[in-house]
Amino acid sequence: MNKVIRIGTRDSELALWQANTVKDKLEALGYKTALVPVKSTGDLILDKPLYELGITGIFTKTLDVAMLKGEIDIAVHSMKDVPTALPKGIVKAAVLERGNHFDILAYKNNEEFLAQRDAVIATGSLRRKAQWLNRYPTHTVVDLRGNVNSRYEKLLNNDWNGAIFAAAGLERIGLEPENTIGLTWMLPAPAQGAVMVVALEDNDFILDACAALNHEATDICTHLEREFLRILEGGCSAPIGAHATIDENDKVTLKGVLLSVDGKKKLEAEFSAPLGKHEFLGRDCANSILARGGKLLINQSEEISLQTHIFSTKNLTPDQLQRFKGEIKVKAEDFIKISPNRIPKTVLKKEHENVIITSKNTVESLLTQATSDELRFKNIYCVGRKTKRLIERRIGPVKHQEKYAQKLAEYLVEYIDGTEVTYFCSNLRLDDLPNILEQNGIKVNEVEAYTTKHAPVEIDKDVEGVMFFSPSAVESYLLKNTPHKVAYCIGETTAAEARKHFKEVRVAKIPTVESTIDLVNSSYS
Repeated sequence: MNKVIRIGTRDSELALWQANTVKDKLEALGYKTALVPVKSTGDLILDKPLYELGITGIFTKTLDVAMLKGEIDIAVHSMKDVPTALPKGIVKAAVLERGNHFDILAYKNNEEFLAQRDAVIATGSLRRKAQWLNRYPTHTVVDLRGNVNSRYEKLLNNDWNGAIFAAAGLERIGLEPENTIGLTWMLPAPAQGAVMVVALEDNDFILDACAALNHEATDICTHLEREFLRILEGGCSAPIGAHATIDENDKVTLKGVLLSVDGKKKLEAEFSAPLGKHEFLGRDCANSILARGGKLLINQSEEISLQTHIFSTKNLTPDQLQRFKGEIKVKAEDFIKISPNRIPKTVLKKEHENVIITSKNTVESLLTQATSDELRFKNIYCVGRKTKRLIERRIGPVKHQEKYAQKLAEYLVEYIDGTEVTYFCSNLRLDDLPNILEQNGIKVNEVEAYTTKHAPVEIDKDVEGVMFFSPSAVESYLLKNTPHKVAYCIGETTAAEARKHFKEVRVAKIPTVESTIDLVNSSYS
């Protein structure tokens, strides 16, 4: 037993609890072990695409890859997160005795909301949402993401009545909310409360070591629950619950449920058999539900799972779309259309002492009508680093640049040479800059270099957040849509416009598309 068994685990508190439990059990049997926390698959490279290996679980994929690359010997998972089809070469090595399988409601003040028409409950699980709405159809269920700790913190910091958790998860990390209700009426996710160990199928030493950890009754029950799930072809996209038990007379009973996402339709099944003749309970329960319209409910759930989470008011490049976390579904459309204006040659070729440019669109418009040699701009002032780089690459040096138009105006009031500027702008622009200059005795000659046209589209009501990259995009969006979303803004100027309408506005750390995408990702962590 000199070989050290490398135990792969995610690095959340709950995952580490599970891994340490396996570690302690193996060491009690005399094996040497070491924990190997694994964070991300982003930079891992395999000879074959992941889909060819059958790796599908969002919470298990990282460890599957690490195992196939020989970096770990076993992986420890919450069994309910493990896809019913394991990757090629990976097998179940053990199932630990199941803990508390129930869901639990943590609430903030009192239980009175359960008898009231209106209440707000938080959960990120379609299964929990559907069963809650089936029992409390007038309540509102909001999305809740993150690990156990962060989800509980969000409950405390929001005006929700309660949030639903797996009881086993709370117990295992010692998180004991003051007010909880056990949801004994809610069927759990298949294998909820169980911990699963997987290993490579050709590693006999590891499989022998883990065999001693297997709890036979839990193994039998979770196998039936997962078989029920497999036959219904449901994963994260369908509200499916299942729970199997073995009583003192060795009778095995499996209960299963499939619901519509809104909870209005519910199909249940329950079958029993003596231990030893229980093999087909999962199949029988699943087929019973399918025979009564289950396939239609599954198809409806799959359609809903394709709904968009985030809508971008600017078309994004393939690289930018790849930057979003895998579970975030994104659509994009240009809400602003740009067309260059025809600028008189007398204006273009005139010598301009002081020129203000506040966007890259202005640069492109100018250069469609004149060469850089023909543009006689002595002092160029601009807004934005990217605009500055484009100007200096295509036209000439920039005398001064600021992040925001208002800041540039305040600078010019203090430091401009002369008392007159030429402002190349759009037909749609904020008035801050020209107003500040004119109020301080600086004449502003505005030249509309391009036309900005609103081109809004109506977005789905279930979209959770909208990305904005200019104040004009906010204006365009509101022509056909309501502000009842989260507004993700590229910078403060855009955010200032969004705050006039949106209740929740978030601003990127730096004014780039990539930083705005990172802002969205952080909201779904």
